[in-house]
Amino acid sequence: MSHIKKLIPKTVNPDLLKERTDAEFNVEEFAAWWQGGQEKLNTKREVERAIFSDLEDGYGLNHEYMSHEDVYNSSVKKVAEAAVKLKALQNKINPGGNDIWPGLLYNVESHGLFPANHPLATHITMFVDVINGQGTPEQVEKWGKAAENCNIIGTYAQTELAHGTNVRGIATRADFDPKTDEFVLHTPNLEAYKWWPGGLGHTANHAMVVAQLYIADVHHGVQMFIVPVRDAETHMPLPGVDIGEVGKKLGMVAVNQGFLGLDNVRIPRTNMLMKFAKVERDGTFKASPASRVNYLTMVYTRCLIVNLTSTLLLEAATIATRYSAVRRQSPFEANQPEPQIIDHVTQRLKLFPEIANGMAYHLAAEHMWEIYAQTVEEANSGKFDRLPDMHILSCALKVLATTDGCAGIERLRLSTGGHGYLTAANMSNIYGNAVAAYTYEGENTVLLLQIGRALVKAWAAFVEKKPVSASYGYFATSMQLKQSPKWDNSRQCIIQALQYTAAQKTRIAFENLAERMASGQSQGVAANNTGIELARAAELHGRQFVCQTFLEQVTGPKAQKRSAALNKILENVLELFLVQTVLNNMNDVLRFISLTDADLKSLQKRLEVALEKFRPNAVAVCDGFGFHDRVLNSVLGSYDGNVYPRLFDSAKRSTMNQKPVQKSFETYLKPLMKANL
Repeated sequence: MSHIKKLIPKTVNPDLLKERTDAEFNVEEFAAWWQGGQEKLNTKREVERAIFSDLEDGYGLNHEYMSHEDVYNSSVKKVAEAAVKLKALQNKINPGGNDIWPGLLYNVESHGLFPANHPLATHITMFVDVINGQGTPEQVEKWGKAAENCNIIGTYAQTELAHGTNVRGIATRADFDPKTDEFVLHTPNLEAYKWWPGGLGHTANHAMVVAQLYIADVHHGVQMFIVPVRDAETHMPLPGVDIGEVGKKLGMVAVNQGFLGLDNVRIPRTNMLMKFAKVERDGTFKASPASRVNYLTMVYTRCLIVNLTSTLLLEAATIATRYSAVRRQSPFEANQPEPQIIDHVTQRLKLFPEIANGMAYHLAAEHMWEIYAQTVEEANSGKFDRLPDMHILSCALKVLATTDGCAGIERLRLSTGGHGYLTAANMSNIYGNAVAAYTYEGENTVLLLQIGRALVKAWAAFVEKKPVSASYGYFATSMQLKQSPKWDNSRQCIIQALQYTAAQKTRIAFENLAERMASGQSQGVAANNTGIELARAAELHGRQFVCQTFLEQVTGPKAQKRSAALNKILENVLELFLVQTVLNNMNDVLRFISLTDADLKSLQKRLEVALEKFRPNAVAVCDGFGFHDRVLNSVLGSYDGNVYPRLFDSAKRSTMNQKPVQKSFETYLKPLMKANL
């Protein structure tokens, strides 16, 4: 295979080189800002050198030619090998921390280590954090540390075969037996089987089972229980445990999602997480001081999802942007050289708004993490006022990030033409990993309806002049206006227009819901019949929040820590995001706000100008995101831009090309060709 290695030049494609030279800002400053500081950027690079330098040739593509079973086993091997590296790095760089081990098992670097994804993702992101967040100090000591070090492997088993987003409909029971001081876990029917938890199939030996708690046949709501499911030595399923994987999926090939049935499985009473709700030895139940405290787990996970989806979107954008700078096609005028396709305005419209979307959701997620930390701190002190707002905002961000992210990744794949259809382009893996989030941790439409119901409840309070939380503050700002806001083409005007539109859509949903109930419909039936209006109001509520957050992150106090050149680029991205957002929602905006034809033409011109201004910096901005070639794992998106040699190299690696004639030729193809049919 030595001839294959010689295919790829050691030099950088001259078009990409020129793009980087012509950039109008310092990429190193951007990269340090994006990573949260120069120290974090330096650590990231040191870690990448250590974990990627010795990976074999073809590492990122080989799994594509493996069987389903071999991909899983190979991924487990990769996790075990990575663990040794990561533990050593943790001890070297930040002894006592957990940012590298086990943190990098789910950081962006994991995309390079585990190109088919990996079966410990749910263990790291949910099992460990749920124990640490909702377990008592004794439970954290018993299970938390062992889980963090992967001495036990767990998963989070909430979704069932027949129930997902509707947690109240979960049918798995946990009955307290006071005689033995145990809970009896049972799935009463096939529909109650746990379904989808990552790593449950063949990896985890513990499950965080979400079940309905009963004491003396009295229901006490949904609680969480740590249930051993496999023997610690043999890994065989324990008695009463029916366990396996759910089968091949569109993406997440190696995550090993599983099913779980429990037949009167007994666990100690102390296996119920009891930081908030408690069951005493005599069977006395002490409710959580906040009925929604379990939302903390979902809020945490949804913030993670926004981070992940924005990262995947920006990975795809980096691949497509670099490819668009290298690919030349379709002259503007006859007898002229073929231009870089990034110079086609329509190509820019496919690429640049997705970069803006990814950055907007990334910064919104960063803002949400700050609020989350405050919420957890308050919850630990017995204050839970912020929880409902956090729940609604995290739902909105999860919905919008996954909806826009998945659509954006597909647009970016299409922007790379036929070559993007190849597995070696890695767009399919990126999409497969992203699109799962559209339905997990709350199906998006159901979440929109939850947000919609919260909106009309807040509107009812607002109408009655009762206090509403800060996230609904734009109700008052919007409705105090005697007429719709005057359009003045400013950025703040765009946000004000979206807020006014969101408030009016909420008002209409509220009034129509009330009208349906007044006509005799029950609240549930009326809410169902108002679903379209509730969902649309919810989406606009989320969009105004993302726009307002992006504006504050780019133009607020944090801007003072950045150079004028970097701020200019970020304001260009902000402009593109705001203009594109209001144009995409113009059908609703025009219902409530008067814009002239000149106003609409101005917005169109602003879009074109924003695309033009971003053009010299597009490749450099993507460089600033700092995706290692191993992470992108794409023949179209490598840093050196040697697209065509890498495409041919990947073709040569196909297992079918390792033999000149396939066995089916003599058996089937040759007889067919010689047959006289």
